[in-house]
Amino acid sequence: MVEKIDDKYYQFSREFQEAYDKALEVCPYFAYGYKEKSVAYLKSGDFVSWKSLMDKAIYYNKKDNLGYRGWCRYQFFKDYKGAIEDFEELEKLVDDIGYSVNGDYHLQIAKAICYSALGEKQRAVAIINRQLSQKDYPPGWFDYYQLGVTYFELKEYTNAMKAFQKQSEIHPLAENLYYISKIYKVQNNSEDSEKNRKQAIALYKEGKYMKDGYTHHFNKVYLAEMEQDGTDHEKTFGR
Repeated sequence: MVEKIDDKYYQFSREFQEAYDKALEVCPYFAYGYKEKSVAYLKSGDFVSWKSLMDKAIYYNKKDNLGYRGWCRYQFFKDYKGAIEDFEELEKLVDDIGYSVNGDYHLQIAKAICYSALGEKQRAVAIINRQLSQKDYPPGWFDYYQLGVTYFELKEYTNAMKAFQKQSEIHPLAENLYYISKIYKVQNNSEDSEKNRKQAIALYKEGKYMKDGYTHHFNKVYLAEMEQDGTDHEKTFGR
């Protein structure tokens, strides 16, 4: 029945919602139905209705839904404390809390980002490093970048550079090169700083930057910021 509903009706349609309403009348503890109904509310900005439905989904099935709610609390609401609560509650139930719904992050990395956003940078570094050290764990698209930025904020520039270099090997990003340029700038190496800044801009214009269909990545850097740094560079070092 679930596949027929999802295949037959558009997620935002009245028919889609009514089909799940009928399913829930038959089976009021059908957690998947509450979750599927909630998505349209999330995407349309009715966050109160979304949370009400997701809370019901979690009431009936914590294991399958805590990670999703936690990710949404992080991604859409910047509810970092709430997201951490969901992730840590899920850790009590399963060995591996899994990945974000869009596949960008393992939820342990998402938890680390939440701690970083709350100012607990050292704790964030420890969580990311612990996840990266897990046997058979394939680093995500942005894991080393987030690690590098956190080290940079802690002024641990050697560790930051190592993380950014690993990121370049796995998934080259304009933001990553930009932060490398910032490290060189701190070290008063104006030549390498400017070189990497220009390369970052080139990568950005090629479309090789952090992007998401719904929100903005944590530690996202924009083209205007990279270009503005060029003006600041001229003021500082001259040409």
